[in-house]
Amino acid sequence: MPGLPALCLRPRDLRRGAVLTLAFLAAVATGALTGCWEHEDGATAAAALTGASATETPRGTGTADREAVARAVAEAVAEGKSGKKAAQEVVSRSGDRWGTVYDQGEYAAFAEGLDGRWTGVGVWAGRATDGVIKVDRVQPGSPAARAGVRAGDRLLSVDGHAVTGLAVTDVVALLRGDAGTPVVLNLSRDGADLTETVRREQLRTEPVTVRQRPDGVTVIKVASFTRGSGDRVKAAVRAAPPGKGVVLDLRGNPGGLVTEAVTAASAFLDGGLVATYDVRGDQRVLYAAEGGDTTRPLVTLVDGGTMSAAELVTGALQDRGRAVAVGSRTFGKGSVQMPTELPDGSVAELTVGTYRTPAGRSLDGAGITPDVPAGEAVEERAVTVLGGLGVGP
Repeated sequence: MPGLPALCLRPRDLRRGAVLTLAFLAAVATGALTGCWEHEDGATAAAALTGASATETPRGTGTADREAVARAVAEAVAEGKSGKKAAQEVVSRSGDRWGTVYDQGEYAAFAEGLDGRWTGVGVWAGRATDGVIKVDRVQPGSPAARAGVRAGDRLLSVDGHAVTGLAVTDVVALLRGDAGTPVVLNLSRDGADLTETVRREQLRTEPVTVRQRPDGVTVIKVASFTRGSGDRVKAAVRAAPPGKGVVLDLRGNPGGLVTEAVTAASAFLDGGLVATYDVRGDQRVLYAAEGGDTTRPLVTLVDGGTMSAAELVTGALQDRGRAVAVGSRTFGKGSVQMPTELPDGSVAELTVGTYRTPAGRSLDGAGITPDVPAGEAVEERAVTVLGGLGVGP
């Protein structure tokens, strides 16, 4: 909740509190995003959201039994086998679409992205339905960008390890490593194979960018809800010209810190409900802080890449009658995952429940249908909608 400290739990900290992962997605950027909030009862909870390829189709989610996963790991370790692999097999058989398993190093790297920093090559990867790993996006100025890697390239192998058919979390693990170490990427582009050797670097993303259009409309682009992004949204709203509207651009936003998402929603609300969620039937509530701007006309831009915490914000503003959503249907990810530390120290993220918008909508598998559908020239369409809300150029 806004104002409370964001405390994240590394694998060694899991027993100190209930750790929640909200909308953990199968296709992950090279820097995963994690987030936290503290419950009213004082138990620390972490909500981790990661990116996903918009090409993946949401489908029903099962759940894996924690005790069954732990037993499988213990048996595997006793036999000298991989506990992580055993856990993954149980999770896969369970039908838990969003479940995954990390070793300790991978989970620590997962938490590294809390403030928008990570060590990698600057590639966002997604997994198509045929198992092919594709480059969804390349961070400008990153090692991958300097090497000429492009969005749309197929990633065939990393350091000689074939990646087709792998979970994107496993591909992420291959791309990660210490800053300065080399990694060999084998790619395919337009039928031609390419091999690029790049060196990992400490990278950072700018989660919020703000620009003012000539017509006075302020466009706030939130790429992800990393640490500090909610306050940046609030500051941008306060600095916007009086009498002019705001476009909150959440297109391609894969999620982020739940606390930051709630803070961002609070920029436009004066308290009240943002979302509810459950953990194995135990209902929890997220509230906006008081004092937000409730009068400035607002449009949110969404598309198939709007996911998780970004959908939570969109759903709250839409249900509360605070914003008009423009664009195309969002991804549809509304399940909640909880990490469980396993006997060998690895961590299993297992689905435990779902979250709902203030009106009680579950977005899992359905997404958010925009109030105003728009394909091309979405921003111009949004400005037109703002004109209908009482503000214009």
